Amino acid sequence: MKIRSVEYAGEIAEPGGSPPGSLPQVAFAGRSNVGKSSLINCLVRRDRLARVAKRPGKTRMIHFYRVNDRFLLADLPGYGYAEVPDEMQRSWAPLIEGYLTSAGGLLGVVQLVDSRHPPTDDDRRMFRYLADLGLPTLFVLTKIDKLNRSERRGARERAREEIGVGEEQLLVTSAKTGEGRGELLAALEGLLEGTDADDGGGTRESRGAITP
Repeated sequence: MKIRSVEYAGEIAEPGGSPPGSLPQVAFAGRSNVGKSSLINCLVRRDRLARVAKRPGKTRMIHFYRVNDRFLLADLPGYGYAEVPDEMQRSWAPLIEGYLTSAGGLLGVVQLVDSRHPPTDDDRRMFRYLADLGLPTLFVLTKIDKLNRSERRGARERAREEIGVGEEQLLVTSAKTGEGRGELLAALEGLLEGTDADDGGGTRESRGAITP
């Protein structure tokens, strides 16, 4: 996939809101400070498309970006940042859960995990939630440039064991060096090809896992 055009398409600020337009969607999820905004900017090659906040936990809405006039990239609020009050974090849950359960055009989720650390309890809750929903999910390890060769192997093995997925459902990326960008774009292309074939229809059950 080549990124030809990207533009901000709108947001959902309250539970029950609908995505802007009728294009299929792919959601990016992860805890605060996982590098989600940086990876989105790297993926579409726009330095300041998704705002990289100086303090994590600032994204409080679901932001949508129209890519190639073909799909919407949904940037979900980050979870699990200690300095964000619990009450505020709980207020985001209905927003995220409402979108993930009711967005008819949602093809799948790219779930980000910091490669430097084991998955947190918040991460594990998200993994279970996505599995219960039956949403196709690709797990992406971020900030891989910060690890040496042996640490990389350990991070991949740890993630596969803790998340319980095969090699084909796990990618490593670096927003700084661009590593993994091509593989992630290929995974998104594979997911979108199914909707191109049936004019955007299909079901979550028929689409299976997101694979590079």
